[in-house]
Amino acid sequence: MNMGKEVQLRPKVNVSSYIHFLLNYRNKFKEQQPNSYLGFKEFSRKCSEKWRSISKHEKAKYEALAKLDKARYQEEMMNFVGKRKKRRKRDPQAPRRPPSSFILFCKEHYAQLKRENPNWSVVQVAKATGKMWAAATDVEKQPYEQKAALLRAKYQEELEAYRKQRNARKKSLRMARNQRRGKTESGRS
Repeated sequence: MNMGKEVQLRPKVNVSSYIHFLLNYRNKFKEQQPNSYLGFKEFSRKCSEKWRSISKHEKAKYEALAKLDKARYQEEMMNFVGKRKKRRKRDPQAPRRPPSSFILFCKEHYAQLKRENPNWSVVQVAKATGKMWAAATDVEKQPYEQKAALLRAKYQEELEAYRKQRNARKKSLRMARNQRRGKTESGRS
């Protein structure tokens, strides 16, 4: 027996028209071919080909399902009393974190690898630079690590200045708010 508070589960997120189609297509596929197994990659490819080939009228059915699902989700979220996840907004005046030595290495070698292999995707270039970094010696990595250390030191200085400025701003806002409260309270008496 749980005598504590009852935990309310977060509502299930709405899904797109394509996901509705995919779920329906999977069920049909299982009915038609119950004993066959199709790998995820192959199944995804078949689904995307089928999605592209179906008529607008048929797609409209799935789009209607998606709209209903979205309305359901929005209504459930309005009634949801649990904790809502809020993303902290980044202060545009805050300094940006410096890149690591590996990121500096990648930036330097990306253009060269892309020139040598123009048909490579971003992922393939990233894998290649990762392998290059892993194979690099400490001596080869040292210039990137030194540059990253300099950027980190500069970032720390900028961050300290930013925090002082932010705290001063907060303090002045607090003082102004207190002054307004003092004026309104004295004006009422």
